[in-house]
Amino acid sequence: MTQKVFFFGGGAAEGTKDMKRTLGGKGANLAEMTNLGVPVPPGFTIAATECISYLENGACPPELRTEVAASVARLEATSGKKFGDAHDPLLVSVRSGAAVSMPGMMETILNLGLNDRTVVVLARASGSARFAYDSYRRFIQMYADVVLGVPSSAFEHLLTAKRMTAGVESDAELSEDALRNLTEEFKAIVRNQTGTPFPTDPAEQLWGAIEAVWRSWTLKKARDYRRVHAIPETLGTAVNIVAMVFGNLGDDSGTGVAFTRDPSTGEHKFYGEFLVNAQGEDVVAGIRTPIAIDQMATRLPAAFEQLMDTQARLERHFCDMQDIEFTVERGQLYLLQTRTGKRTAAAAVRIARDMVDEGLITQNDAVRRVPAGQLDQLLHPIIDPAARAKTLCVGLPASPGASSGIAVFDPDIAEARAADGSAVILVREETTPEDFHGIVAARAVLTARGGMTSHAAVVARGMGKCAVVGCRDIHVDLEHRRFTVGNQTINEGDYITLDGATGRVFSGALPTIPSEVVQVTNGTMRESAAPLYQAYAQLLGWADEVRTLKVRANADTPRDARIARNFGAEGIGLCRTEHMFFEGERINAMREMIVARDEAGRRRALAKLLPMQRADFEGIFEAMDGLPVTIRLLDPPLHEFLPHGGEESKLLARTLDIPRNDLQRIVENLRETNPMLGHRGCRLGITYPEITEMQGRAIFEAAVKAKRRGIEVHPEIMVPLVSAVTEFDNQRAILEHAAEQVLGVMGETVPYLIGTMIELPRAALTAGEIAKRAEFFSFGTNDLTQTTYGLSRDDAGRFLPSYVESGIFPDDPFQTLDPVGVGRLIRIAVEDGRKARPGIKLGICGEHGGEPRSVAFCHATGLDYVSCSPYRVPIARLAAAHAALEATPGQ
Repeated sequence: MTQKVFFFGGGAAEGTKDMKRTLGGKGANLAEMTNLGVPVPPGFTIAATECISYLENGACPPELRTEVAASVARLEATSGKKFGDAHDPLLVSVRSGAAVSMPGMMETILNLGLNDRTVVVLARASGSARFAYDSYRRFIQMYADVVLGVPSSAFEHLLTAKRMTAGVESDAELSEDALRNLTEEFKAIVRNQTGTPFPTDPAEQLWGAIEAVWRSWTLKKARDYRRVHAIPETLGTAVNIVAMVFGNLGDDSGTGVAFTRDPSTGEHKFYGEFLVNAQGEDVVAGIRTPIAIDQMATRLPAAFEQLMDTQARLERHFCDMQDIEFTVERGQLYLLQTRTGKRTAAAAVRIARDMVDEGLITQNDAVRRVPAGQLDQLLHPIIDPAARAKTLCVGLPASPGASSGIAVFDPDIAEARAADGSAVILVREETTPEDFHGIVAARAVLTARGGMTSHAAVVARGMGKCAVVGCRDIHVDLEHRRFTVGNQTINEGDYITLDGATGRVFSGALPTIPSEVVQVTNGTMRESAAPLYQAYAQLLGWADEVRTLKVRANADTPRDARIARNFGAEGIGLCRTEHMFFEGERINAMREMIVARDEAGRRRALAKLLPMQRADFEGIFEAMDGLPVTIRLLDPPLHEFLPHGGEESKLLARTLDIPRNDLQRIVENLRETNPMLGHRGCRLGITYPEITEMQGRAIFEAAVKAKRRGIEVHPEIMVPLVSAVTEFDNQRAILEHAAEQVLGVMGETVPYLIGTMIELPRAALTAGEIAKRAEFFSFGTNDLTQTTYGLSRDDAGRFLPSYVESGIFPDDPFQTLDPVGVGRLIRIAVEDGRKARPGIKLGICGEHGGEPRSVAFCHATGLDYVSCSPYRVPIARLAAAHAALEATPGQ
């Protein structure tokens, strides 16, 4: 029969730290500490598999009850105490413990085994009736809440009234008589709300607690935590039953929580809090204000000395910063838990680097230790933790960072106010490419609609700007230039603050703290004055040594390209040429081309755009000297470049000298029912070959000019939205002709590649044919996800969160690449493409390129590179290293 219950105590344990999937993190580490000789109260752990079995079947098997009864008997023998005993009763705690730490997400019960008889014995044995009844009332309240479903608030009201009557401020000041009365009043609440008396049989109490801990695996907060941290639902939680030790026996007792290093900064200094005459929940729940751990040295010096030795020993043994819970009972130290401590990104980077220097871990261990996604915290400003403000509303945290500014509802006004020196936040129902100049001018973007890969989200991330999108609680009133949240109205000109890391929106301007890493990267701070940056750079250097996947950036301007290179990008994987058309006079030339009545008119307008594009490309080649630059030809439908009414339409009609009715007719003719699948991408270049010709000439002319200045150029021209090889052949021929004309006339040679985006299922399925003509593939995973699922990424935000929450989809496919459906199409294209052209270059350029799990998929699939927003390049570098190390676990 498979063992289901594992005992620890008496200096030996039936488990080790390597049994976390069975014992959970807490149980495995309790067993490990017992084997190390660390003072741990005896107890036993029920395997996590029993949680899943219980939740599936609604009952536990008889053999488990037999094993638990045997372990209880063994615990009684080890502790010298017995459940319900009239002379020396055994009291236990019942705690959860999953394989992956989920702090505070599941249930705990303390002081189990108390009843009207054992509380009297406890009072006599401890010499303190006040302590005994304090423990009893805590147990009733906790058990009733967790097991019986009686809201804790019912007890808190009584507790507050009791303090007021007694004229005291804290529970610790209540008298023995007050606590005796409370226990009776608490039991009355249970009887009134459940219809049955509070259970007094310790065995009944124990099984009620065990089943409640199992059920807590399904609590909403636990499910949400697992979803955010990608923890499998199938793990279940172990249950730890441990003999109680008491920190509330008097001034020679206490309890505390501590970290072996500062979890905020990573400083190698023992950090924590402590309370005299208290139980652990008092520290964790903030019931009383704790004191700094250093003060324990004067209050309980012997226990403190032992604690310092133990914490150092545990850190050396586990080779990581530890989060420990402890209790001192009448001068004797007991460790109740040790686990790998949660930490900020700054602390994670510093601790990893320092532990390498200290010889505790290897460089590869250090790389593994820092979650790639956590680096976001280091790259964007954050709200000053000292600031105090009430959250106005919460949306999707689309692009990290924090920013304050005046709310502005029109991109033109945003541009004008920013030019005057105002800090602005652009607020829109949703954004379109037409809003690009407003986004450029704004410090941050807030939208009522859209998802994590909506236009606002993608553009903001690419520019390193803070963005909160899909904030459904706000009602945007563009006519009156305001938005409302409930009864509160924010008018244009009012200050708001966005926290892009959490999705929170605040009224007013809150102070922010700049990112040290970004300051050094951009040259505004000396590296020697930035110890955090030094640790960060060293860690990423170690990551670069082990990764095989290259990391490029999505960048549309020379400035973005420079930022990307400073962050370690090894080229440009996506330069979106359409974004260049929205700035200044360019938009007028672009609109002139769109409304032209014939090819000659279009060519006149394109001739105005060519030098502008050429200058942009030359600047990007300069920023990426020696590195490849992938330039995507024009992709969005033409109607996105035109105004759709109002004063801007009148102004454009006057500027282009055409009747306003004619302009409106052109706009209407360009409007499409489903523009995502309409006249865009290579379809535009096929219908209007002069557009592709102009862009090709601009690229090759820029390449020659840059080369003549001593810049090493490697242009890669990418044809978008190809569904058939014939479409690609059409566009390739135009580009090759442009190359022959430019390079021939200028007498230069420039190495270049012509390839395509694989962003349609048909392209993936016919990749073998396309690869015979294309020299590289770049998977456009945003559109490939849309077309594979049949979802609009901008509209799906209305229901995708509920899909994920209810388990219909494991993840939002626009945030984490779907390895089953979309992934299969990519694998087909990779396999068929390499068969047709063995040396074909393969990468992805969708937003998934900076998401750690998606990067791991790209590594496993054998892609050559990923490309992502500049501010996600460090994340992708670290994620690529993680993927390489995961594939070779011996490293």
